[in-house]
Amino acid sequence: MLHSVLGVSREGQWRSWGSLAWRRLQGDLIILYNSQKGGGSKTGVSLRKQLPVHVGLVVTEDEPSYADMASLVVWCMAVGISYVSVYDHNGIFKRNNSRLMDEILKQQQELLGLDCSKYTVEFANHDKTGQVLNCQSTLKVLSPEDGKADIVKAARNFCQLVAQQQRTHSDLDVNMLDNLLSSTNGFPDPDLVLKFGPVDSTLGFLPWHIRLTEIISLPSHLNISYEDFFSALHHYAACEQRWGK
Repeated sequence: MLHSVLGVSREGQWRSWGSLAWRRLQGDLIILYNSQKGGGSKTGVSLRKQLPVHVGLVVTEDEPSYADMASLVVWCMAVGISYVSVYDHNGIFKRNNSRLMDEILKQQQELLGLDCSKYTVEFANHDKTGQVLNCQSTLKVLSPEDGKADIVKAARNFCQLVAQQQRTHSDLDVNMLDNLLSSTNGFPDPDLVLKFGPVDSTLGFLPWHIRLTEIISLPSHLNISYEDFFSALHHYAACEQRWGK
């Protein structure tokens, strides 16, 4: 139901919908969440239970689309994903961060009728059940330099610990580096990366942080549909999480 509603063309009906349509859309989101919380799903997989905490949106194409990337971010917010990272290997989105933010705000207001400035999406129905859907998303826009910078900061922190005799050189292992990177990054490692484009690589997206990340490749982010996004989430929910995949 949700993907049918959100998949409606932006160029067509969105601007013509009235307040009643917005309320129906809000209700549809709540229905989806309630059904997923109860384990109901046409595919037999509880999407809500297996929802990734952090999704990376990685564009390997040469010409990023602000409108299409904004759609993906708003959809992530709508389903309740807590952390979203946007990345392209040329750093175009990061250099034009304000343009992307403006597009996200525009689409969130058009699609959800909400203020995106706080990155909070909240839906509530007004019947006797008093159910409230609360989803807060935090967004980072990254470039290839960010992954390198995190590793440099982690190395400096470790050297400082050694200098203070709180650690020794032999203490440096995978777990130690994980902890150091987590403290500098502020985001959990991505659970899921949606990679867009023909290149069979994430092209430098947080190289250390995606050792355990499920990566799903899609042909392009251009004109991406909500059906494609929703299908990717169901694929993630159904997959077996394996070390090193």
